[in-house]
Amino acid sequence: MTRLMFFGVMLMLAQAVPVQKCGETSPTPTTPSSTGGTTTTTPPAATGNAVTVTVNAGPTNNSLNQPFTSVTICVPGTTNCQTIGGILIDTGSYGLRILSSAVTIPLPQQTGAASAPVVECLPFLDGFTWGPVHTADVKLSGEQASAIPIQLIGVDRFPTIPSGCSSQGSSEETANDLGSNGILGVGLGTVDCGTSCTLSGSSNPGLYYSCPTAATCTVTTASIATQVINPVVRFATDNNGVILQLPGAPTGGTATLTGSLIFGIGTQSNNQLGSAKVFTTDSRGNFTTAFNGQSYSKSFIDSGSNGIFFLDTATTGMPECTRSKGFYCPTSTRAFSATQTGANGASATVAFNAGDVDRVNSTFAVFGETTGAQANAFDWGLPFFYGRSVFIAIAGAPTPGGNGPYWAW
Repeated sequence: MTRLMFFGVMLMLAQAVPVQKCGETSPTPTTPSSTGGTTTTTPPAATGNAVTVTVNAGPTNNSLNQPFTSVTICVPGTTNCQTIGGILIDTGSYGLRILSSAVTIPLPQQTGAASAPVVECLPFLDGFTWGPVHTADVKLSGEQASAIPIQLIGVDRFPTIPSGCSSQGSSEETANDLGSNGILGVGLGTVDCGTSCTLSGSSNPGLYYSCPTAATCTVTTASIATQVINPVVRFATDNNGVILQLPGAPTGGTATLTGSLIFGIGTQSNNQLGSAKVFTTDSRGNFTTAFNGQSYSKSFIDSGSNGIFFLDTATTGMPECTRSKGFYCPTSTRAFSATQTGANGASATVAFNAGDVDRVNSTFAVFGETTGAQANAFDWGLPFFYGRSVFIAIAGAPTPGGNGPYWAW
């Protein structure tokens, strides 16, 4: 079982892209709730600025707490298009990444100096994705981001991964690695690296490579305009953020849930902020969570994480699972609460439960009581989204709740 975490960068903000899966549970005695902020249990039907979101077993038929949608990509400026399903919606990363093996249309390859192809190495906590940068029109319902850079994940064209990339850990290049056919990063940031990738020398983090041959790749600079970008930023309208709406998860789990990803905040009748409480973040997209008498300033909300991850077994008193490594498996369901506080001082207390992940029935892809271990940070993964409308305002974008970046719910 694998959990991927994208290494953060300053203010183009990047957090987590965890992908995990597991197995059955017993009923829980309490239902998670919250104070402050609105909740939504019946998402609206998809409209011109919304797409349907499904939490299910996914393309590999073994996913847990992972939200999927379909994305249409086109050769820029043409009607030569392809719709690809099983794309993970991730509010903790930025940009569209699709398995190269899933793409059948001839998207233009991005090139750099001396017309050499540009390939990206995206580092995660326990590995990386490697693959070339291409250009595509990206369509989501009635919205379109024209001629934007996206990554095609895979080693089919550039099989020799440079040591500066391979040293990051394991290569995540297939649907089984990712648990999806790709990742739609619609988080707080705009591009996946930012100004650091425009610099030469040791200040460059080494995400982008110039590859004049399949076996010869060296770190290169990448201007902001050529970096893989959050598609929402390039929509003509509804481009200041998104709302991920999911109904509440039945206690003990279920096979599937259906919700919506709505584009824009305060731009149409279906994306108004209303009474949702705004939690601003620091330059890395973090806020503070107070739990068990301690404050964790590295806290974030991430639909790409399939559980709520916090502390360790010694602190919580909960044992880690035997089969589901990295998750908690208490002998009976445990009820917890923690307080989120934004950089603006807004706060709310959130209740959540921890159940035995090892006992999740294999037919269940939704389990709201999924929790796991993470030191020195608090990761509010997909179970936090169940029963809520969660607003994600993009950095620098004006909204009725102020300029992003912020979360609101």
